[in-house]
Amino acid sequence: MNVTLKVWRQSAGEKGRFERYEARNCNPNMSFLEMLDEVNEDLTNSGKEPIVFEHDCREGICGCCSLVINGEPHGPEYRVASCQTYMRSFKDGDVITIEPFRSKAFPVIKDLLVNRGAFDRIIQAGGFISVSTGSAPDANSIPVPKVSADLSMDAAACIGCGACVAACKNGAAMLFVSAKAAHLNLLPQGLAEKDRRVLAMVGTMDAEGFGSCSNTYACEAACPKGITVDFIAKLNRDYALASVRTKLLGTDVAA
Repeated sequence: MNVTLKVWRQSAGEKGRFERYEARNCNPNMSFLEMLDEVNEDLTNSGKEPIVFEHDCREGICGCCSLVINGEPHGPEYRVASCQTYMRSFKDGDVITIEPFRSKAFPVIKDLLVNRGAFDRIIQAGGFISVSTGSAPDANSIPVPKVSADLSMDAAACIGCGACVAACKNGAAMLFVSAKAAHLNLLPQGLAEKDRRVLAMVGTMDAEGFGSCSNTYACEAACPKGITVDFIAKLNRDYALASVRTKLLGTDVAA
């Protein structure tokens, strides 16, 4: 199959533009990133600069493959990352538009590669627990209700790709932050820092320039791991309670 690509090309601090490339004789069973590899090989062989894009595991685990394909974060398929999108999802002769994730908090480094360091700083603000991390404890030493364990695992499935931010019209990061906070707050080991964690992570999110939640559920629809907006509701509740407790106690739990 043959397709035409409209690819966003941009260097940091410069104005970007779309450029057209032809991808010829694509195997329908190759992944979208493998197709880009072949296009880059042709560009390199012809002395042109290859397209810059991020990738690592190519198994839908690392969250690096942050591409907006035909206006959809990660592409047209449901609950898969860009690396799990295959050329059989498109038709021979299609024109495919490829852009980076768009967000004020995700500045473009080059072409399709964006800086998602804001996510790292949000995790650093609250992604810790104070319990001892020595040898592994017995499995039943700290009882955890199954419902809580299951919900924590659901939240921990977040790969931090940023598709929720790219899909949101306001560029909100609430789904990411709620998932990262919930997978610790739902477990007994994370309760000691619960208030501090929520206030610190939300505060960092705001400081990084992410927008407000639009409540359109676009984030949930774009998430390759199916993280639900239920976690956003939990984050809102936890944040409200933490704020009230901070005022009543007269202490700054986020410090």
